Amino acid sequence: MKLIVGLGNPGEEYEHTRHNMGFDVIDELARRWNVTQWKTDLKAKIGMVIFHGEKILLVKPLTYMNSSGEAVGAIASYYKIDISDIYVICDDLDLPPGKIRIRKKGSAGGHNGLKSVIAHLNTEEFQRFRIGVGHPHDGHTVIQHVLQRPYGDEIEKIEEAKKHTADAIECALEYSVDKAMNLFNLKKEKK
Repeated sequence: MKLIVGLGNPGEEYEHTRHNMGFDVIDELARRWNVTQWKTDLKAKIGMVIFHGEKILLVKPLTYMNSSGEAVGAIASYYKIDISDIYVICDDLDLPPGKIRIRKKGSAGGHNGLKSVIAHLNTEEFQRFRIGVGHPHDGHTVIQHVLQRPYGDEIEKIEEAKKHTADAIECALEYSVDKAMNLFNLKKEKK
């Protein structure tokens, strides 16, 4: 069984903001896989589907971003999911808008949602799919930036990145996370 968690904040005012990239990718996967039934349990909205013969839990924590680990830890424990079978999707300020980066482990990199997940799982060894939202501009603070919806030329880049992230997750599930990393990770620009 795999646990695919999209990090975000519940509530209409947060829909499609930069901080809700994880929720948006979960919605894209649910659309692709025809997941229409959701239950609210263990501090999360949970959808279940079979993909390539494996049971998948699609999860959107309802704890708000900074406490996401409460739901992730509870679900992983309840369903006895191996750490290597946990995929977490989130936004990333340090990546340019629309770029994605997949990692099999690592630090939170200043992301409070990931900090919470790491604290509740007691490890950094889970897979993460990060979507670039860039650094604040126009004099906005980090909080203002992540709680706004993308605008201008960012919109198309970020919408494409959500689809590419869903593609990357399908690739990881069907083949391996390593293959997804090779195909989808941001390539260094040649000088």
